[in-house]
Amino acid sequence: MDPVTLIVAALAAGAGTGLKDTTAQAVKDAYAGLKALVLRRVHDTPAGEVAVVEHEKDPDTWSAPLAKTLATSGAGQDGELVAAAQRLMELLDPAGAQAGTYTVTATGDHSVAAGVIHGGVHIGDTRP
Repeated sequence: MDPVTLIVAALAAGAGTGLKDTTAQAVKDAYAGLKALVLRRVHDTPAGEVAVVEHEKDPDTWSAPLAKTLATSGAGQDGELVAAAQRLMELLDPAGAQAGTYTVTATGDHSVAAGVIHGGVHIGDTRP
């Protein structure tokens, strides 16, 4: 799962469960922290805050606009933001996290998201 997709999925999952009275406080806190990081990231992006707020109300309609806003703002390369999304997903679905479903590594200018990689990974125009 690429980092932006992970962030959007975590926001949708957190909004769906984080607003209920029966949800664990750790999930509510993780969702609030992720949302705050996302809002800070898209603050200077046109309609960024609108996309976040509207996504919380209607994830089906607003997932694509939010993903585009996050990609444009460089959210996929923000290690703190990606880690917060991954942490929320781990709290919501520990079995999925243990299976590596949400594993994302983001460093430098490149990100790699994979459950399993067989062989090497090459980035760029020339082979090592």
